[in-house]
Amino acid sequence: MRIPRKKFAADVPSTAMGDIAFLLLIFFVILARAVDDSHLQWEPAQVEEVEPSGAALASVVIDADQKLYLNGKTTTMDALPGQLEALLGDTEPGKRRVFLKADRETPASLFQPAIEAISMSGGDLLHVLNREDEPVTSTPSP
Repeated sequence: MRIPRKKFAADVPSTAMGDIAFLLLIFFVILARAVDDSHLQWEPAQVEEVEPSGAALASVVIDADQKLYLNGKTTTMDALPGQLEALLGDTEPGKRRVFLKADRETPASLFQPAIEAISMSGGDLLHVLNREDEPVTSTPSP
């Protein structure tokens, strides 16, 4: 008498792999930075008191070489208002935050048009400054 053998199926648990892929996707989305301008070189101005502002929808940077960037990408002053309007979209007033990061050596002739462009696009302008840890005092020369 012959006893039939049972065949074992070797299946890959695709449901578990899908769950792992979904969790990894969520993990990387949470950790990803929305605006990456870390490669830009700029030194912020100093101020005595700084208050936190929260997240911004856009970031305008004028670096040490006096180049203009919007969310880490090079742009021109003429194109800035239109690009900001497109980024801000139909966001309600009060939540249309735009960071302005200008190097401390940037002349007013460069950052004032950026302020105007942010205002024209309906953005809420937030200047990014560093708190001055120790005030600089000048000593009289002998």
